[in-house]
Amino acid sequence: MIKSKQLSRFKKINHGFFGSKGGVSKGIYKSLNCGLGSKDKKNNIQKNLNIVLKKIKSKNKKIYLPKQIHSNKFYFLENKSLKIRTKCDAIITKQRNIAIGVLTADCAPLILYDPKKEIISVIHAGWKGAIKGIVKKVIKFFIKKGSKPKNLIVTIGPCISQNSYEVKEDFVKKFLKIDKKNRFFFKFYKNKILFSLEKYLINEIKRLGVNKIELINRDTFTGINSYFSARRSLKKRENDYGRNISLIMIN
Repeated sequence: MIKSKQLSRFKKINHGFFGSKGGVSKGIYKSLNCGLGSKDKKNNIQKNLNIVLKKIKSKNKKIYLPKQIHSNKFYFLENKSLKIRTKCDAIITKQRNIAIGVLTADCAPLILYDPKKEIISVIHAGWKGAIKGIVKKVIKFFIKKGSKPKNLIVTIGPCISQNSYEVKEDFVKKFLKIDKKNRFFFKFYKNKILFSLEKYLINEIKRLGVNKIELINRDTFTGINSYFSARRSLKKRENDYGRNISLIMIN
C-alpha cells in the first residue's frame, strides 16, 4: 500500500493506493486482485477486499465501489445502506466510516479531500473519462458544496506513465479536436506517439484553481510484480487481468 504524503497529515481520514501484492489470488490474479468484474474466484476477491479494509483500519466491512463505465458521471453517496453499485466513475461522500474506492489497471485513480468541509472523493480516470471531464465535474461539485479550490487536496495514484502509453494518430486527433494546446501532452517520435495521462489530469485540476496536487509516480505497466496492468496483460495475450484498488474513508 502506498499512502499520499499530503493526505497522511490528516487524522480524520484513512486512505491507500494498493497494487498487486499481499492478497490470496492465484495465477494471473496474483495476488491482491480486487476486481469484482474479473474472472477470479469470488471468494478470493472478497478475501482481498477484507485485507485492504483492514489495512486502512476500517471498522465497517463494506467498500462502496461504483460500476465503472469510463464516463464523466459521479455519484454523491448520502445513504450508507445503499446496496446497488451505481454506474459511474467517481464517488463523493461526507459519510463517516464507509470506505469508497475505485478499481484500475493502467487508468488513473484520484483521491480528493477537503479538510475544511470534510468531503472526500475517489475517481477512476482513464483517457475516456479524462477527455469527458470527469475530474472537472467532481471538483465543480465540491465547489458547489462550499469547497474552496485552495483547500482541495488531490492525489493521483499509480497509473500508466507516458513512456509506456503508446497511442495512434486517431487517438491524438480526439484530444486536438477539443483543444489544439492538448498537443503538449504527447511526445512524437518517428515510430511512435506517447501520451501523458498524468500531465493531462494535472492541467485539468490546475485550471480550476487547485494547486495542492500530489503525483504518486509509479508506472503500472512496467511495475510487473507490483501492479496489475490491462495493457501488459493484453500484450502477453492473457484472457483477463487483476485490478488495483484505491480507497479513502472519513473516520
